[in-house]
Amino acid sequence: MEREQKRELVKSLHKVFSDTGVIVVAHNTGLTVAEITDLRAQVREVGGVVKVAKNRLVKLALKDTPAESLETLFKGPTIIAYADDPVSVPKVTVKFAKSNDKLVLLGGAMGEVNLDIEGVKSLAALPSLDELRGKMVGLLQAPAGKLARVVSAPPGQLARVISAYAEKSDAA
Repeated sequence: MEREQKRELVKSLHKVFSDTGVIVVAHNTGLTVAEITDLRAQVREVGGVVKVAKNRLVKLALKDTPAESLETLFKGPTIIAYADDPVSVPKVTVKFAKSNDKLVLLGGAMGEVNLDIEGVKSLAALPSLDELRGKMVGLLQAPAGKLARVVSAPPGQLARVISAYAEKSDAA
């Protein structure tokens, strides 16, 4: 990688560390190319990105960002996963780490808040933004549906009573 490419990488990572909702850092202890590709695909599905970069360049990019304290995690072969949604990437990386011992979670950051391994797992346990939106829509629609059933019930009951009287007089 040439010097100019390194500068561009540091600049793009600096923007990521400054603006991203959540960052997860993990050790790559022997993941195959296929496994890393699988992890990247899973993270991409939820709107995130997985990067493998030189630790020295990442440490340069971390300077003057809210996630600057993550610098201590960058020793050895590391992977960075990030996204704007604070739940999606932790959920995918924790699930992937459970099924693959070669990915070891180290921690992460959510804005200026540093996360240890338990913090990342706690985020992963939360419902995603889409799930929360679905629950909110369901909660908002439930009263309207109940109101519609209550309002439509009396005419239906009245129709059944009239029908019963009609059948009774036909039978007589």
